[in-house]
Amino acid sequence: MIMTNTEKLFADAVALIHERGMHYGHPAIQMDRIAKLWSAYLNFPITSNQVAGCMALLKISRSVESPELDDHYKDALAYIAISKTCHEYMQDKDFEWEH
Repeated sequence: MIMTNTEKLFADAVALIHERGMHYGHPAIQMDRIAKLWSAYLNFPITSNQVAGCMALLKISRSVESPELDDHYKDALAYIAISKTCHEYMQDKDFEWEH
């Protein structure tokens, strides 16, 4: 089966999440760590899903300058998916990350 460009973009985003997870750990835990750092720096509470949403916006902003680069869209899709994962992580008090 031949994938459309959009299907390939989604598949690449999923692969990216898994690949980065192997290097950096679970994305929800990583976003939670960043949220704590941003909250301390800004002296304002930031949640992990907000971090992922902001990172998606960063990628969308970059796509304005170079719309031909698939990397921006792949990363934005991944961050949106991670934002949803973070929301679920925040709801699940029994969450445990296993590599």
